[in-house]
Amino acid sequence: MEAFDPAELPELLKLYYRRLFPYGQYYRWLNYGGVVKNYFQHREFSFTLKDDIYIRYQSFNNQSDLEKEMQKMNPYKIDIGAVYSHRPNQHNTVKLGAFQAQEKELVFDIDMTDYDDVRRCCSSADICSKCWTLMTMAIHIIDRALKEDFGFKHRLWVYSGRRGVHCWVCDESVRKLSSAVRSGIVEYLSLVKGGQDVKKKVHLSEKIHPFVRKSINIIKKYFEQYALVDQDILENKQSWDKILALVPETVRDELQQGFQRQSNSPQRWETLKNTINKYQKNNKNDKCGLWLEWEIMLQYCFPRLDINVSKGINHLLKSPFSVHPKTGRISVPIDLQKVDQFDPFTVPTISSICHELDVISTKEEKENGTESDTKHRTRGRPRHHPQLETAG
Repeated sequence: MEAFDPAELPELLKLYYRRLFPYGQYYRWLNYGGVVKNYFQHREFSFTLKDDIYIRYQSFNNQSDLEKEMQKMNPYKIDIGAVYSHRPNQHNTVKLGAFQAQEKELVFDIDMTDYDDVRRCCSSADICSKCWTLMTMAIHIIDRALKEDFGFKHRLWVYSGRRGVHCWVCDESVRKLSSAVRSGIVEYLSLVKGGQDVKKKVHLSEKIHPFVRKSINIIKKYFEQYALVDQDILENKQSWDKILALVPETVRDELQQGFQRQSNSPQRWETLKNTINKYQKNNKNDKCGLWLEWEIMLQYCFPRLDINVSKGINHLLKSPFSVHPKTGRISVPIDLQKVDQFDPFTVPTISSICHELDVISTKEEKENGTESDTKHRTRGRPRHHPQLETAG
């Protein structure tokens, strides 16, 4: 794959927006069949240009207007905002207080950096195949709940281009939800709570909600390979002390000794489970010990959502098919039928697809026997990238 060089981004973006951006599908999505008058025209877009120049309240009359502007501006990043009461590009002419955000998809943003206290392979912006499983589990858990618990039908999952995933819930009824209801939905989907200074971030109640049970069933499919092998969460004293901080003090010494006698994470996890079972039998009145094993699994594997992104109707979120300026990767939709096969490292970069376009153009020129002015006329397309098509 063609290596991405950020210095080439301005030139690559010109080509991308001129020849490759899927304007047709993009407009069809955000226009929602043209059912509501001015729905697309009242939508806010924001562009981030070179050198972090940020332009909010962009709006467009139609697909061709959007195309022209994007090809003129060549934004480094595109964000999508709410549908407003008036055209966002005329918000200065509207009397104070009248310009209001009215509708937007319910969105979720899951970012790998929020798991830094529980992943051992990478930190901050870095990701690898060993921690990507966190995103796989997150998509399965959140998507199942959105579909089965809430009955939402139209869900678009998108790779952020670097270290996370976004979800757009597009049902008509969902786009109308108030900020308070959105907060309630995120609250329902959140189990890991507390900042850096809070050691134990998951507290289950005595009666287990079906959402927790179903989430645990998903985590169980991945836990051994992900947590005990790839992350090796009980590898050494430094790593297992983090887990001992989550169990009652009375069993810590016993576990400490047990762990030292064993040689790997899977064995230590068995010891942990046995010790917890014994503790529960001997302390029937202690409701804290009831779900310890699950609480640890959830703390290490359960999705961590950015609540502010989801609850605000006017909150902007990076657009699908935007290009990540650091990695050059395209924010492609994720096929829900193939979540486990999705590999962020094979997502096309802007360099790779522009390079394919050049190869096709050159080939066509040779076939036509002309090397001169065909360059700007040729309509060559790159090879079929299923990831560059919108879902649904």
